[in-house]
Amino acid sequence: MKVHVLILLALALVGCKQPAQSQDAPQEPAPQRVSAARLAETAAANIGATRRTAIVNAVEVVAPAVVSVNVIEVQQVRYRDPFAGDPFFEYFFGRRRDRVVERQVQGLGSGFVISPDGYIVTNDHVAGNATKITVAFPDGGELDATLIGSDPESDIALLKVEPPSPLPYLQFRQNDDIVVGEWAIALGNPFGLFEAAEPTVTVGVVSATGRDFAPQQGRVVRDRSQTDAAINRGNSGGPLVNALGEVIGVNTFIFSQSGGSVGLGFAVPATRVRGIVDELQANGFVDRSFYTGLNVRAMNARIARALGLTSARGRIVESVDPASPAESAGIRPYDVIVDIAEQQVSTAEDAKALFGSIGAGETVAGRLLRDGTEQTLTLAIARTG
Repeated sequence: MKVHVLILLALALVGCKQPAQSQDAPQEPAPQRVSAARLAETAAANIGATRRTAIVNAVEVVAPAVVSVNVIEVQQVRYRDPFAGDPFFEYFFGRRRDRVVERQVQGLGSGFVISPDGYIVTNDHVAGNATKITVAFPDGGELDATLIGSDPESDIALLKVEPPSPLPYLQFRQNDDIVVGEWAIALGNPFGLFEAAEPTVTVGVVSATGRDFAPQQGRVVRDRSQTDAAINRGNSGGPLVNALGEVIGVNTFIFSQSGGSVGLGFAVPATRVRGIVDELQANGFVDRSFYTGLNVRAMNARIARALGLTSARGRIVESVDPASPAESAGIRPYDVIVDIAEQQVSTAEDAKALFGSIGAGETVAGRLLRDGTEQTLTLAIARTG
C-alpha cells in the first residue's frame, strides 16, 4: 500500500513541471478575408500618393502664368510681272516692274508673365514685327499688349499688358547651373489649338547646354540649351522650366526635317534672357555695337598661295588700329583669322554677327594662322565710342 502511494506522489511531482493551461487563455485568431473593394481602395490611395510628382507640382505653379500671343504683321509681298524683261512686250508697253503689295498676316506663339504688373517674355520672331498684339490667358481673358522692345539676335521680345489686378508670374533660375539630364518641362500653345486655355505640357530632359550653330543670314545662334521635350510651332516663346518651376530657358526653335518635333528643341538660357530683358525694359533695345580695331578682307586662292597656305579659308587681317583691342590681343597684319568662339569666319557678315552676338565688354577666344602656324587669340570686345 505504501509503495502505491509513493508512486502516485512521484507521478504528481513530475506532472507539475509541465506548464499549466487555462481554459481562459486567448485563442489564435482565425484568418479574415480582405474584400476586393478594400484592396482596390488601398491601391488607389497608394497610387494617388505617387501621382503627386515634382513635375505635377511644378506645372501647377507655372501654368497660370503661361499665355498665348496672337499677332498681326504687315508683310510686303512682291509679285513678279510675267512680262518683265520681255523685249517685245517692253517695246510696245514700256518697261514693266514687279508689284509690291502689303498684306496683313496673322501669327501666333506663346509667352509667359514675369511680373505681376504685366511684363511678358516671348520670341522676337513671334512679336518683333507685329502691328497688333493680343495676349490670351489661361483663365479665358484677353488683353492687348504693347511691344516694349525686341532683340532679333537673341530672338527675345518683351511685351507689356495692363492687367486689372496682379498677375501670376514666373521667376528665372538665378544660377547658371542647368544640369544635363534633369527634368525639362515645356509649356505653350502648339499650333494655336488651345487659345485662352490651360497650356499644353510636354516633358523631357535637358539634353545638352551651350549648343552653337553656324551663322545663317546674318544671325548667329549661340549658347542654346537643348531638350527632347516636344516643342512644335506655336510653342515658340513659351517657358522651359525645371522641376522646381523655375524658368531655365525660352523655347525658340526646333531641328526637324518633317516640321514636327523629333526631340531636338532649343531654348535661350535663362541667364542670358535676364540680361536681355533688363536692357529691353530700360532702353527698348539691346546695344549690339562693338569695336575690335580689326580691318579684314576675304581670302582667295591667290592670297592663300602667297601666304603659303593650302586653303583659302578665314579672313585675312589687312590692318590693326593702334591702341585697339585687336592690338592688345597681339593680332598683326597678314594674320588669317580662322574662327571666333569656335565658329568659322568665312564672310564679313559672319564676323559682324559673331562679334555682335558676343557683345561689348566680353572676351572671346579664337584661332588664327600666322606664317602657316596655328595660334590662339583672346580678344576683348569694346563698345563703339
